[in-house]
Amino acid sequence: MSACLHPLAIGAPARPLAAGAGARIDLATFLEHVRGVAALLPPGRHAVNLCEDRYRFLVGFCAIALRGQVNLLPPSRAPAVVADVQRRHDQAWCLGDTAPDPLPDGWFALPEVLPRLPGEAPLLDAAQRVAIGFTSGSTGAPAANPKTWGAFVTSTAQNLQALGDLWGGCTPAVVATVPPQHMYGMEMSVLLPLLAPAVLHAGRPFFPQDVAQALAEVPAPRLLVTTPVHLKALVESGVALPPLAGIVTATAPLPQALAAAAEACFATEVREVFGSTETCIFARRRTAREQAWTLLPGVRLVAGEDGTQVHAPHLPGPVVLADLVELLPEGRFLLRGRRADLLEIAGKRASLGDLTRRLQAVSGVRDAVVVQLDPEPDQPVGRIAALVVAPEREEADILRELRAGMDPVFLPRPLRRVACLPRNETGKLPRDAVLALLRGGE
Repeated sequence: MSACLHPLAIGAPARPLAAGAGARIDLATFLEHVRGVAALLPPGRHAVNLCEDRYRFLVGFCAIALRGQVNLLPPSRAPAVVADVQRRHDQAWCLGDTAPDPLPDGWFALPEVLPRLPGEAPLLDAAQRVAIGFTSGSTGAPAANPKTWGAFVTSTAQNLQALGDLWGGCTPAVVATVPPQHMYGMEMSVLLPLLAPAVLHAGRPFFPQDVAQALAEVPAPRLLVTTPVHLKALVESGVALPPLAGIVTATAPLPQALAAAAEACFATEVREVFGSTETCIFARRRTAREQAWTLLPGVRLVAGEDGTQVHAPHLPGPVVLADLVELLPEGRFLLRGRRADLLEIAGKRASLGDLTRRLQAVSGVRDAVVVQLDPEPDQPVGRIAALVVAPEREEADILRELRAGMDPVFLPRPLRRVACLPRNETGKLPRDAVLALLRGGE
């Protein structure tokens, strides 16, 4: 049986693929960069793609795939995390924008000037494994999730159907605050420019003024791909942004009030997308105006004994959601929390998500998280604990205010006040980092 082949990128050779700070790279030049880099890459089976410049990440990603190797996308660039990913995958080396000094074994740095090599437009087998994404570790150890090129092609087509009306028949320029190694960042800022098409901005702006500058460097229509943490900072900063075709957000629940404030501030639609590393994006909603989610074309949810299953054209089989959902007619659903968040202590029930929201609502609390600790050897369940950012409140006062509206069995003990929560690049809280702070570590 002949292989099912898909282009590495679509569009005319002259169509813009990347832009920013006065630079413009067309598709033909990009493909020459990919072929040139592919010819230089070391042998192996897996490559940890740590490039931070989004264009160079994209070149490296495609060059690795062209060599028949697999991109490893770790949830963090922390040396221990990278080393663990390498240990778990044979013949794994690291790709970076620049070379560390001294250069460790198994590292390859992209040259400052990318080499160019002419040739035919590359094709990839739909069944070729091109990437392995990792969960964030917010509920435990990061888990590996392999992705094929055919799955990425199909999921990108679904994303385009779900979001394309934001920019109509034009070609959007994508500015993203999320790293390309995160599956949401991969889908929205790497695969869209390859397969939609769209124009890529190479940077990853962090502060509000940086976001405004990056958006000013690309042509309209502009699409901002971000997270609730970054969106909150943008709204609170009062920064003026260039006209936007839309804002897309994911990685954490978006409060409806924040969505409405962002739409008012930036005169555009905020569209929240829902998915996971395991499933990729499979639903959307306009959070400022609706609570229910709408499934993307071809996706369906099926209630099962072990949880709700996601069936989608880009998935090799059904995936059980980590979330509790309420199914509605016409392909819509409501989220009712995460299964791992459910608590039952002394015959009483609660959820970590609800407890966290209550703590965040206490006057003077800027940020907070509630977790359940692992049970002690002689205890049936783990204690409830919390980290809180509240510079002007005492821990005892916060607990006293919580006690007025919370069952005593769910009061966090300990509740530890910290300068900031250990959020990662997408605003999530890795469990091991939270536990380290609770133990008094850094």
